[in-house]
Amino acid sequence: MPSILDRLVLPVTWAAAFLGLSTAKTVTYDFNIGWVISNPDGAFDRPTIGINGQWPIPRIEADVGDTVVVHTTNNLGNQSTSLHFHGIYQNGTTHMDGPSQVSQCAIAPGSSLTYNFTINQPGTYWYHSHTNGQYPDGLRGPLIIHDPNSPFLDTYYKQENERVLTVSDWYHDQISDLLPAFISKSNPTGAEPVPNAALWNDTQNLKVPVQPNTTYLFRVINVGAFAGQYIWFEGHNMTIIEVDGVYHQPAVADMIYLSAAQRCSFLVTTKAETSSNYAFVASMDTSLFDTLPDDLNYNVTGWLVYDDAQPLPDPALVDELNNFDDFTLLPYDNQTLLGEPNKFANLDVIMDNLGDGANYAFFNNITYKSPKVPTLYTALSAGDQATNPTVYGSYTHSFVLEKGDIVQIRVNNLDTGRHPFHLHGHNFQAVYRSEEDAGTFEESNITAADFSPVPMRRDTFVLFPTGFIVLRFRADNPGVWLFHCHIEWHVSSGLIATFVEAPLDLQKTISIPQNHLDACAAQNIPTAGNAAGNTVNLLDLTGEPKSPDPLPDGFTTRGKVALAFSCLSGILGVIVVAWYGLAPDAAATAWTEQRASETEPQLVGSAAEPLGVPGTEPKVITVTAVSGDGNSKA
Repeated sequence: MPSILDRLVLPVTWAAAFLGLSTAKTVTYDFNIGWVISNPDGAFDRPTIGINGQWPIPRIEADVGDTVVVHTTNNLGNQSTSLHFHGIYQNGTTHMDGPSQVSQCAIAPGSSLTYNFTINQPGTYWYHSHTNGQYPDGLRGPLIIHDPNSPFLDTYYKQENERVLTVSDWYHDQISDLLPAFISKSNPTGAEPVPNAALWNDTQNLKVPVQPNTTYLFRVINVGAFAGQYIWFEGHNMTIIEVDGVYHQPAVADMIYLSAAQRCSFLVTTKAETSSNYAFVASMDTSLFDTLPDDLNYNVTGWLVYDDAQPLPDPALVDELNNFDDFTLLPYDNQTLLGEPNKFANLDVIMDNLGDGANYAFFNNITYKSPKVPTLYTALSAGDQATNPTVYGSYTHSFVLEKGDIVQIRVNNLDTGRHPFHLHGHNFQAVYRSEEDAGTFEESNITAADFSPVPMRRDTFVLFPTGFIVLRFRADNPGVWLFHCHIEWHVSSGLIATFVEAPLDLQKTISIPQNHLDACAAQNIPTAGNAAGNTVNLLDLTGEPKSPDPLPDGFTTRGKVALAFSCLSGILGVIVVAWYGLAPDAAATAWTEQRASETEPQLVGSAAEPLGVPGTEPKVITVTAVSGDGNSKA
């Protein structure tokens, strides 16, 4: 006969479930995306992508279990857009992930689209455009998911003592101008544009008021396009408790490194005395830059302000940039190394030129090219053929996974730069990372016995120059998920692969909302068929978008270098000729003066009439502007 305790268990469970559901809510945002003018570093006014007439753009905040609804209207006028919610797994809602031509069509000017998803993961995230390399123009902001059951809340810090910081690089030129010049035969070496400044919270000279004897949780997000950032707080330690939304065992650091797209949450305990204020610094990783302009200040400083009446000291010089190694973190849940993988994605990072003379980024021999049909829509419309990677095209580098697969990604870096790799839809176990210049995994004689038994987990992990990384994840989230370098220049130049996870399950569970289909119809983008839009023969890829043809056979590395220098020499030659041609000629000047004295001037037209259409004036457009004032609060 059941005991009284047994009879109580079911009602209590029901009550707990009911109470849990009753606390979940729907958080709704209405975003009108349009242009504003900003000047966050005080050096240059420029068009910036804002939301609802403001920039910086709003922070999205919710609690674990909440549903987030974002009504998005594109008022840019001259560019399409989309929103990706970086680090959110989108369990059951892969169609809300945001990358254009992957999980949706871009939102054309004048069109609208609604994102609707439930979040069951705590942590520090961000959202940004995932269309045409656009987010460095300003369309990126924090996304914070609060956890009332955090193991650190109330034990280590109070909710009211959370602070959110973004750090980023900043460009004075728009991406629509920078990107064509970057992927161009005039840039055969693939040198990425160097930022003009660094920012804290989209401004400079940031002041963060603090109280003495208080522990704060700082959630720091690198929302930049390119530069990794070394970060330190003078006179204070940082105790790391979360990276990329995953709780880890507390670890004390003097300095951390955040690549583009990485996040880190750490505790800072303030001092007892209030007689001094303290600088905190972000320093851009200049090893990523091909050139270092003389006028570039690659540091940005903020201050922990104990007393506003006290001076703000200049940061001290540091002898070396010696950051905490995130690979040594231990996950809070002590999850052990996943079992032997049954699916492998072996990828080599290569930077190389194609037949148009421009430099591209490759995984193995493939540089990514967006398909005619969004990859998710191909998975949903391909029937049984959805398990055949061919239908997703020759240039999406697609791997088809079955639910429950243990997937191992091995990435060899055949390039001399760092690359932060991000996986959509999952975090991963970082099971091995070589030192810089270690060569390839195959050359290393590393085996599974050398892998971390309790690997740290995150969704964005840095691969060192000419080294390698090994990652693992379980395919437990059906969807279409990109794996790519999060240096935005490398996304645009093709350093992307695609995981199509359990496509037959997707066909049974996913229904595309009408407003998503309408976004495609507005641009005449097909929503069924293979990567070429073929709905009859799904294995016929005739007409699929392609990357440029390869260079002719026989172009060795030496030949490519010679081509690069030939192009540069040609450009310099044109400049010299132009300079010579424009230089004043003394003899010609004397002859001109003589002729002028012999000839009466004749007026043609009116000197007051401007070039172009007579009697017209330039049109002036005024837009709302929010610029950094050097005194923002976190």
